[in-house]
Amino acid sequence: MKAFVFPGQGAQFSGMGKDLYDTNETAKNLFDKANEILGFEITKIMFEGTAEELKQTKVTQPAVFLHSVISAICMGDAFKPDMVGGHSLGEFSALVAAGALSFEDGLRLVSKRAMAMQKACEAAPSTMAAIIGLPDEKVEEICAAVSKPGNIVVPANYNNPGQLVISGNIEAVNEACEALKAAGAKRALPLPVGGAFHSPLMQPAKDELQAAIEATEFKTPKCPVYQNVDAKAHTNPEEIKQNLIAQLTAPVKWTYEVQAMIAAGADDFTECGPGKALQGMIAKINNTVAAHGIA
Repeated sequence: MKAFVFPGQGAQFSGMGKDLYDTNETAKNLFDKANEILGFEITKIMFEGTAEELKQTKVTQPAVFLHSVISAICMGDAFKPDMVGGHSLGEFSALVAAGALSFEDGLRLVSKRAMAMQKACEAAPSTMAAIIGLPDEKVEEICAAVSKPGNIVVPANYNNPGQLVISGNIEAVNEACEALKAAGAKRALPLPVGGAFHSPLMQPAKDELQAAIEATEFKTPKCPVYQNVDAKAHTNPEEIKQNLIAQLTAPVKWTYEVQAMIAAGADDFTECGPGKALQGMIAKINNTVAAHGIA
């Protein structure tokens, strides 16, 4: 069975989507429409921008979404998913590709999400770090021991066995990194991000996005959508909305999501969008299934 998966923030690169824009009329029309909806020329930054320009949250999230969704649309009849899933931001791409959200509504929500997250990042100095080489349970235990009111650190991204990203206030993340290294982590790497994504520090962004999601029409997708918050398949539009709202402050359970897709019969994963991050994660979660990009 075929699963299509969509990457999150961090997969962007300069020149992304330009080949699609130059060679495919459908892609060109969608990119031009995106410029109108966003009110600035995101295509110029995607095609010619520096890494620094692409790293602005208001650019990064819509850029990765656009590259991912337009890539899927341009596949035409070859895009026949039995199920879809996305990592963090990628969940919005998955929902549009599966027909639960229109292209326009998906882009507007992603843009609002990016702006709200940026504001939340500026409100509280916070960060994330990747922990390599410890069981999930050990990372959870140490985060719980380090966290205090007003200085928190939580597991944020369960990427694959032996790689978990933590998120929280800078001081708490640094303290957790030292404790995790002492407990045997091979590495504890601070990530170049502007804030504590998928942690309770994103509550202001969640409140802002909730109103926008609740006001948006969601339809029944053409195939099950696996969601980050519970790693389960969903087709009910109301459930999908609630999980999307919860996603901003909850961890991304990617390891368990991929395992659930495989348990449901997925044996062929196609990553739609920039980069190969998800293909690498899937290979580490289960190396008996096929994982490749669209090309």
